[in-house]
Amino acid sequence: MKFFQKQIKLQAYFRGFHLITDVIIESLPEINEIETGILQVFIKHTSASLTINENADPTVRTDFESHFNKMVPENAPYYIHNYEGSDDMPAHIKTSLMGSSVQIPITNGKLNLGIWQGIYFCEHRNHGGSRSLVITVFGN
Repeated sequence: MKFFQKQIKLQAYFRGFHLITDVIIESLPEINEIETGILQVFIKHTSASLTINENADPTVRTDFESHFNKMVPENAPYYIHNYEGSDDMPAHIKTSLMGSSVQIPITNGKLNLGIWQGIYFCEHRNHGGSRSLVITVFGN
């Protein structure tokens, strides 16, 4: 069994949902060495998340942002944790709802995603800055 792992820093993204599938693939070309295995991507932050969804129509990502902003609003009167800004506590909640990692099968050296699937980086802060990801690949 082979194991590869790399930590990368993403560029700062504006608040919203962003496709990063190509960034992941380019960051760890050793994926090509795995016939059957798993890719895991983990984000080392509590106010940004990862998920897998539609990779073709960018309006899906816009709708995700709109929906999550209505579902988890800023300035809720019951938030106690608010000293880092009105977007901080909602960002923590959104991260817990979305998750901090994704796993994708690798088949014949390629990510075995569905035709319309891509990896989303979800920035939940207005000014989140650069974010760190740990990318791990293992398999035969």
